[in-house]
Amino acid sequence: MTAPAPARDTAKVRRTSEDAAPALHRTDDSAITTIKRGFALSPEFAKGLWLTLLLAVAATGGKIVVPMAVQQIIDNGITTGGRPDMGFIGSAVALCAVLLAVTTLCSFLMNVRLYRATESGLATLRRKAFRHVHDLSVLTQNSERKGALVSRVTADVDQISTFMQWGGLLLIVAGGQLALSTVLMAVYSWQLTIVVWLCFIPLLFGVRWLQKLLSRAYLKVRENTGDMLGAIGETVMGAAVIRAHATEERTARRIDTTVLATRAAQVKAQRLSIAVSPVSEVVAALATAAVIIIGVLLGVAGEITPGRLVAFLFLVTLFIGPMMMATEIFNEAQNAIAGWRRVLSVLDTVPDIADPGEAGRDLPRGPVSVRFDGVGYAYPGGPPVLSGISEEIAPGSNVAVVGETGSGKTTFVKLLTRLMDPTEGRVLLDGVDLREVAFSSLRTRVVMVPQEGFLFDSSLGDNIRFARPEASDPELWQAVTELGLGDWLNGLAHGLDTPVGQRGESLSAGERQLVALVRAYVADPDLLVLDEATSAVDPATEVRIQRALDHLTRGRTSVTIAHRLSTAEAADEVLVFDDGRVAQRGTHAALVAVPGVYADLHSSWVRSSA
Repeated sequence: MTAPAPARDTAKVRRTSEDAAPALHRTDDSAITTIKRGFALSPEFAKGLWLTLLLAVAATGGKIVVPMAVQQIIDNGITTGGRPDMGFIGSAVALCAVLLAVTTLCSFLMNVRLYRATESGLATLRRKAFRHVHDLSVLTQNSERKGALVSRVTADVDQISTFMQWGGLLLIVAGGQLALSTVLMAVYSWQLTIVVWLCFIPLLFGVRWLQKLLSRAYLKVRENTGDMLGAIGETVMGAAVIRAHATEERTARRIDTTVLATRAAQVKAQRLSIAVSPVSEVVAALATAAVIIIGVLLGVAGEITPGRLVAFLFLVTLFIGPMMMATEIFNEAQNAIAGWRRVLSVLDTVPDIADPGEAGRDLPRGPVSVRFDGVGYAYPGGPPVLSGISEEIAPGSNVAVVGETGSGKTTFVKLLTRLMDPTEGRVLLDGVDLREVAFSSLRTRVVMVPQEGFLFDSSLGDNIRFARPEASDPELWQAVTELGLGDWLNGLAHGLDTPVGQRGESLSAGERQLVALVRAYVADPDLLVLDEATSAVDPATEVRIQRALDHLTRGRTSVTIAHRLSTAEAADEVLVFDDGRVAQRGTHAALVAVPGVYADLHSSWVRSSA
């Protein structure tokens, strides 16, 4: 008989498996490609965009009204006839006021449409990212801390929101402002327009070079922010453990490290982003000075009127404004693009456990037969943790799975519930490969009760009803009663309305397990997979759990990871795992009577319970 694998080798296998967990896809698309893909994922961004842009053009047009009015007043209202033409000036001012009112209304409508479109698009992006995270396999989800995953759906999308509603608005207005001011400047003086552009073209090339540095810097900011949120989330959820082991100071240092790393990345990115600001100011000053000097010379030569020169200087100010805003726009743009890349990296990660969809098969109701056909499994990049598993479980039978830690029993049940797919062989339910079964049918037929049932921050009834939302309170009471738990539920002050708290912390560990069992009963599966959790409960609760399990498994095929001898004794058959293989199989009585892995485990159980 094969001896149990040494604990040291088992730990090594587990570490290798965890280290080899498939990470999220990393996208290296260019900024333009990233933005295009973001818009394609959220078509609401572009819905009615033509009208928003039209309103933006009208709103931007209001900025050139004043320079045009100044030019007309100087050239036609003041210098004509040696004295001011007050009628012309009054008409020009009135028309200017009307046009400004119209452009203000256009600006308001543009903002409303932009906010509505961006919020709709971002809501779609959040929904897609959230649902895709849930479609990823357990291994892929475990490749990142939960807080970091949550930050991709929340903080990173919020950063996109900030840019779309603020930087995006500035980008539209600034672009329109640049175009209109350039056209009008060319109308007033093509020579001075060339002077202005010659001053700013080198700056544009410098900003393009800076964009590449900013892109890398802000991607690092978003990654560090995700790490920080993940670390903070872990410490909040593990507060009791931290206090129990008096590790507050060490935990605080760990949080400080992530916070300071985020700060350092943010400061570096900000330092790069503001580098263009002083250069922009120098270029703007040079452009203004050049316009004044050359404009005066053109005026002396009679090629430009005083009004046009003054209006041109107004237009240069409008032209310089967007250039000066480039720092803030690029800052938010690169931050948003980094966030978009992180969201896209989630969406680009192909789920390795895929729903066959419409091509999937539905399984008929009734006790399920299970067959493992030459199944092997190895975590990505790691050694095999299961090898040559060929076993059958008859419909309606109660099978216990036992073995030392790291022997492969947990991987066995994960393959059975299709939380993972085998790297070799097939797992079949009622003769159908699990990979061909539609998720809607699989999740109805097969229910797994983990060692620690997760409860949501709601009432006890809502947590039970999670398995079947349409179930009424009387039906829930009936389920509780049929499992022999009526006395327990009656002992709670508010019955089904009892609040369970976050993660069920208002209930004891045993009570949380009772809720999980009732939830599984309400789901009414045909194959029940349980990870036994009675080792940390009081005797009275253990009796309740065992009584509930007896009712729950009756008439169903059940597979239980057994941590206690009594569970294996009561099972129809026992599968004994050792070093990734099924070392023995049989009834408790037959296995305990012969030397082997099970007999050794049985001796250990007896000694530990003595």
